[in-house]
Amino acid sequence: MSLVPAFEIGLWNAWILTVIQFLSGYIVFINKEARGKATSAPKLTHKEKIFRAGQFLYFVVILYSIFVPLKLGTTWFCVGLIIYFLGLVPSVVSYFNFATTRLNEPVVKGVYRISRHPQYFFGAFVALLGVGVASASWLIILLVIIYGIFQHFVDLAEERTCLEKYGNAYREYMNRTPRYIGVPKSGGKW
Repeated sequence: MSLVPAFEIGLWNAWILTVIQFLSGYIVFINKEARGKATSAPKLTHKEKIFRAGQFLYFVVILYSIFVPLKLGTTWFCVGLIIYFLGLVPSVVSYFNFATTRLNEPVVKGVYRISRHPQYFFGAFVALLGVGVASASWLIILLVIIYGIFQHFVDLAEERTCLEKYGNAYREYMNRTPRYIGVPKSGGKW
């Protein structure tokens, strides 16, 4: 594993995995109501706007993956692929959950029962960590971890917006569902 692996364009590069992960998010746009919900951005404080700007790291990883070969036939690749699918599958399910929930209701079904932010946690964090491992790239792993930290603060803003929009229904949801899988419930703290 290296910080910056071989830098070459190829058919069997990490872009294959990142493109699948990226395009899976467009499932939401199948449903007209879901498009409206997906395009409504939360109100951000100045600090949160800075963190939102940090989300460009997600796109940096996707672009960088074009030049990073997968470590086919290695333990890195096998473990990375398992991590990738552990992130991708629940992420795709979360997009379907989102797309099939009415516009005036919070999304609380399916994968949203185990995490309040499954699309970011599984899709953008776990799946992309798997890409970093499958390509044996410390740089991708580092960028994904930094992205995850920035995303956490945007998640807080989204929760605040959902509380304003859905009121007690969302508060009850927050009280029974952890923000991220494996992290104890925190009804608005941290």
